[in-house]
Amino acid sequence: MAALRRSRTPSFTVPRMAHPHVSTSRQGAVQIVTVDDGRANAFSADLLGELTDLLRAAEADESTAAMVIAGNAKAFFAGFDLDVIGSGDGRAIAEMVTAGGGFIAACYGASIPVVAASTGHAVAAGALLLLGCDHRVGVDGPVKIGLNEVAIALTLPDWAITISKERLSRRHLQRSVANAVLVDGDGAVAAGGSNSSGGGAPTIPRGYSYLVGQAPPYEKTSHM
Repeated sequence: MAALRRSRTPSFTVPRMAHPHVSTSRQGAVQIVTVDDGRANAFSADLLGELTDLLRAAEADESTAAMVIAGNAKAFFAGFDLDVIGSGDGRAIAEMVTAGGGFIAACYGASIPVVAASTGHAVAAGALLLLGCDHRVGVDGPVKIGLNEVAIALTLPDWAITISKERLSRRHLQRSVANAVLVDGDGAVAAGGSNSSGGGAPTIPRGYSYLVGQAPPYEKTSHM
């Protein structure tokens, strides 16, 4: 993570609008990506494609040492767009779900650390994105976090089970995956879905502070 120290004077740039719901900025060597659709930040194929492109660009940029991904004040991400899921359009559903799995896998295997600044609710694929990130900071308010796929008659793919087994506490794995139990911010920390619930502090600055505060420099979470 030595690249974090290349920038002697961390500074913010004016956010660049890339996708209608995506804004980007930098603080030193950290790329900050914020998603806000004004609602619950549901995943669409287009949004997931944009996020994947931003991550790949960050990995290719030698001046970028890490990425922070944040949602809006209501939600980190609420999972896949249920309008698409309920449309019966098999091609559109497959495209969206494939893009979601691809982006989460890209975060999980990225060459730079990816930190989730979980600003609110994180359910279904939104919770899977949390688990795919190297470090997760959240809020301690009455948010809902968890894998509710079983409760809405969906099935978790094998890769989602693999990530869940690695990240979640064994004491909470059954309740989280098979029983689809949703928890609040503190419950997510106990279950392993989040590393901290924040005490009311904003999540993006905490994500950045976590990165620059590492000694020795922060590295990717080791995987199975």
